[in-house]
Amino acid sequence: MYYKGLYHLFYQYNPKGAVWGNIVWAHSVSTDLIDWTALEPGIYPSKTFDAKGCWSGSATVLPSGVPAIMYTGIDPDERQVQNVAYPVNLSDPYLREWYKPNYNPIIDPDRGINASAFRDPTTAWYGPDGHWRLVVGSKVDMKGLAVLYRSRDFKTWVKAHHPLHSAHTGMWECPDFYPVAVAGGSRHHRRGVDTAELHDRSVAEEVKYVLKVSLDLMRYEYYTVGRYDHATDRYIPDAAFSDNDYGLRYDYGDFYASKSFYDPAKRRRIVWGWANESDTVPDDRRKGWAGIQAIPRKLWLSPDGKQLVQWPVEELQALRAKHVNVRDKVVKSGNYFEVTGFKSVQSDVDLAFAIKDLSKAEKFNPAWRTDAQAVCKKLGSDVKGGVGPFGLWVLASGDLKERTAVFFRVFKANDSSHVVLMCNDPTRSSYESKIYRPTFAGFVDVDIGKNKKIALRTLIDHSVVESFGARGKTCILTRVYPRKAIDDDAHLFVFNNGESDVKITNLDAWEMKTPKMNAQQSQ
Repeated sequence: MYYKGLYHLFYQYNPKGAVWGNIVWAHSVSTDLIDWTALEPGIYPSKTFDAKGCWSGSATVLPSGVPAIMYTGIDPDERQVQNVAYPVNLSDPYLREWYKPNYNPIIDPDRGINASAFRDPTTAWYGPDGHWRLVVGSKVDMKGLAVLYRSRDFKTWVKAHHPLHSAHTGMWECPDFYPVAVAGGSRHHRRGVDTAELHDRSVAEEVKYVLKVSLDLMRYEYYTVGRYDHATDRYIPDAAFSDNDYGLRYDYGDFYASKSFYDPAKRRRIVWGWANESDTVPDDRRKGWAGIQAIPRKLWLSPDGKQLVQWPVEELQALRAKHVNVRDKVVKSGNYFEVTGFKSVQSDVDLAFAIKDLSKAEKFNPAWRTDAQAVCKKLGSDVKGGVGPFGLWVLASGDLKERTAVFFRVFKANDSSHVVLMCNDPTRSSYESKIYRPTFAGFVDVDIGKNKKIALRTLIDHSVVESFGARGKTCILTRVYPRKAIDDDAHLFVFNNGESDVKITNLDAWEMKTPKMNAQQSQ
């Protein structure tokens, strides 16, 4: 959340080790979303209603300007209950201390609620009827639920007779419900909409609503976009959005338990996502940490309303240092070249490809549409194709024995349309055999037949490869752990394993400076 000129990030943290357990709410602050200062934990087990853990939740800034944190506590009976906490000192912009009123828990799991699957309250919103609302993730058997609660005073909460929404996908963790601007309205569609504006009827025609859920069973997330009926308190996804395991995702890679917030300073919505490690527990213990936050992303509804678009926050550009550029370079079938003149181990690479001959595209099998990951696993970066695979080899050793591929492959759906697949292929990313190396993939909604071009931006950061296809329409984050391609021995290549030549119309690459990551605050 944003409070008195500072961004506040609270996150699940184990102060005693690089494995899950002893969970508290760690607390960091920043003026620019890039350089972060660590404060003391904001919330930690101290009362009976959170004696066995302080799990996830959300912040709501009340109309009075007072921030409230809603979080899941684990009580002595291992029940998941919902609690509220407030700052001790509102004049302290750092919000160092929080108190938990004795009337907690404010939401108990009543009859019909599974007390072991009832967590992660959302940011609250205020309705035109004078009631606050929030949802909590839960399940009944295999049905995921966004359980809806209402309150007049932010203290006494009553469960609605029906959930805001549900689907047969297993437990819903970390639900997120928020408005997005529609193109053509009075506000620019890339501007964020504050959840607090939901009660304003004048806003209703100019926004859609997003419901994002994290699937406990699948360990990935999906979202839908739709309408929210204030009168009946029901969310109805638009028919074009798959409301199941095959739904659209923020990110098709290692990205989970995400949470968005409205930034009033720049009138934008920003989403944070957690990327877990995929090396081994002994590795994590050795390095002393596990788990990262992805680079914060600005998020908005595409002009055609068919999906959300994400892009790294503009502040990231302040870390750009040495720059190299490649222009109008043709990469023939089977060829590759190295991008030299800078250190790529910590870098920002932004480029565009032009395809010479789309007629060489392979035929697309419609059965592939529901499993991009399986297609990419079968047709990896080393499997020659018609149009593609073409893209980047990042964190590559000089002899190319270690490399991670980020690439596109174009298929022919019929005589007039094409399907574009984007993949992250880490199968050759490391000599270390025990590392989990899943291939990640997503389809890209782009009319490549129109101008035969596609853009790619990739942020490379030692063990993180975070890629944005077609200006943020498809995003994939991968964790990799090279043993040879590290520091100055990490190289960057552009490759083309397709029959059709491709041209790099423009490539900009920057070395990235290191931000202050959780520097300790001086007393």
